[in-house]
Amino acid sequence: MPKLVYLKDVVTLKLDEARCVGCGLCLEVCPHAVFKMNETHVCIQDRDACMECGACSRNCPTGAITVQAGVGCAAAVINGMLGRSGAACCCSIDSGSCCSDSSRSRCC
Repeated sequence: MPKLVYLKDVVTLKLDEARCVGCGLCLEVCPHAVFKMNETHVCIQDRDACMECGACSRNCPTGAITVQAGVGCAAAVINGMLGRSGAACCCSIDSGSCCSDSSRSRCC
């Protein structure tokens, strides 16, 4: 599967490393490997890969992760699946082509 690239520097994802206890739940639930584990806690390894689904923040027991779920790529994917118009959310690095409303479900 090609690596997806979302819009650069627009993600609302934030991590408070001081509150992170290193449980790793965010690693398990993130569909795009946005996080990685350091010695004692997680850190963000690829912020721009975040589709703002909210799985990490909903599963963080300490509230160390915040994200405005459904405002970014996740909203564009859902709108596309419901037949609503919206901007393309991502591009495939391998093919170099961006998603359109008709191909979004295959891409993202």
